[in-house]
Amino acid sequence: MDRLRQRADFLAVANGARANSPAFVLQSCGRDDFGPIRIGFTVTKKNGNAPERNRIRRRLRELVKRLDPVSMQPHHDYVLVGRRDALSRDFATMLDDLRIAFSKPARHTARGTHKGPPKGRGQRPDATAPASRKPD
Repeated sequence: MDRLRQRADFLAVANGARANSPAFVLQSCGRDDFGPIRIGFTVTKKNGNAPERNRIRRRLRELVKRLDPVSMQPHHDYVLVGRRDALSRDFATMLDDLRIAFSKPARHTARGTHKGPPKGRGQRPDATAPASRKPD
């Protein structure tokens, strides 16, 4: 397995499928190339100061090390987004949560692919054309 380090790779995975857990969110996205499985880790600043975020990140990395790579799909990128509960949650429970997240069908959220006007912002048929003004 390799690590995700480029911001563009993290953004690509953010548009893919996701599975939620109390301690983390697992995001996944398939790739067209035949490279190895890549995993990235991220923890936002709202989860605490730097030492707390680093501890969350270290726990997430250790979870992935102890997980069987067979449970991951080949040619995929994964991002584990840490949550504050990762500090206090039992490690064995988090490992079970990660196994479940990799095994269950993930909820797919296709961001940015919606076509048409946003909900609640439909226009009236008579208001579609801009109002014309007569020259003075």
